[in-house]
Amino acid sequence: MHDLLARLHFSEGTITTLINVSIAVVMLLIGLWLAARVANFARRAMRRANVDETLSGFLRNLINGVLVALLIVMALQQAGVPSAPLVAALGAGGLAIGLALQGSLSNLAWGVLLIVFRPFRVGDFVHAGGIDGTVEGVSLMYTLLVMPDNREAVVPNAKIGSEAIINFNRRGTRRFELKVGIGYKDSIGKAMDLVRELYAADARILSDPAPGVWTESLGDSAVVLVLRGYTRSGDVWATQTDLLRAVKERFDAEGISLPYPQRELTVVQGSLPGRTA
Repeated sequence: MHDLLARLHFSEGTITTLINVSIAVVMLLIGLWLAARVANFARRAMRRANVDETLSGFLRNLINGVLVALLIVMALQQAGVPSAPLVAALGAGGLAIGLALQGSLSNLAWGVLLIVFRPFRVGDFVHAGGIDGTVEGVSLMYTLLVMPDNREAVVPNAKIGSEAIINFNRRGTRRFELKVGIGYKDSIGKAMDLVRELYAADARILSDPAPGVWTESLGDSAVVLVLRGYTRSGDVWATQTDLLRAVKERFDAEGISLPYPQRELTVVQGSLPGRTA
């Protein structure tokens, strides 16, 4: 054996290095397989616990990434690479990557927070990042909104997290508000009674909280009534438009006017001072 090693010109130090590198490679291969198995097991456990799919996928990748990073460090140590320079290199690399990807990391951090705290879910109609739309998807970097005119808006999560989020669907009901003007000669009480009858005739208008109609103001040419009521979130637009049409038709049938803006013009006849006819 020693003669063979002598002929191959391999020293004992070289043999030890080759053995350590071989062990490191085996550790790396087996470790990668085990890391994937552990990460997948964690994801299945989170699914059984009804954890959000996006969050479970992110945590699965995070667990796998951490295990792989530890595995690489251990393998390099086994191969004989000093740990102190390795840790310093990893720290410097992490700092450089963090500075280069500052905006992306901000989106990533807000993506995790949005998934964990869930201020909205897929299908909710929201105002987020200055845009109104229905949430179609939430990823770790951006949120996809479908606007009312069917345009798609890809909004960075950092922009959504830095501004107020209004969720129109979270409570299940929404309040509508209409303003209707009637003539000064018309009966306010009669107009209110007609509106209440329209409320009762529309099953989409909820009785709790009870809808109402009030005198809001005395305008230049009309007495302004404000109509408020609650519906299910998905019915608010159709209910509001149908009610407005029903009010117009019912008021016309009952002789209650919906006046146009009017102005009174007073003409004073006579000559101007200092002038003769």
